Amino acid sequence: MDIKPIKTESDYNAALVEIERLMEADLNTPEGDKLDVLTTLVEAYEEKYYPISQPDPVEAIIHQMESQGLTRRDLEAYIGNRARVSEILNRKRSMSLQMIRKLQKGLGISAEILIKSYPLDSSDHQISR
Repeated sequence: MDIKPIKTESDYNAALVEIERLMEADLNTPEGDKLDVLTTLVEAYEEKYYPISQPDPVEAIIHQMESQGLTRRDLEAYIGNRARVSEILNRKRSMSLQMIRKLQKGLGISAEILIKSYPLDSSDHQISR
């Protein structure tokens, strides 16, 4: 097995080509082991050079709604009445600590994501808490 660290973009692209070639390899075979090692190297390279930023809180809520098949009405248990849900999802109002706690517990969204600051839409009048 001729595997080396991924140090350049060229190394990265070559590793991706080799991974594609090995995708059908069986586990516990030399090809399967090579695939396992290469994917680990590629993941490490991507974490370093192509980090994926965390979504802002509203994006995270919308993603969770879509992935769980939830509606805005389902969010009322965590955020409040229909108008409040609309204000949050349309970025007219910041979430309260109580909302953050309920969303974290009920939807499983990381508190680290939910407490991040995010831009509010100031095109209409700003609603204060």
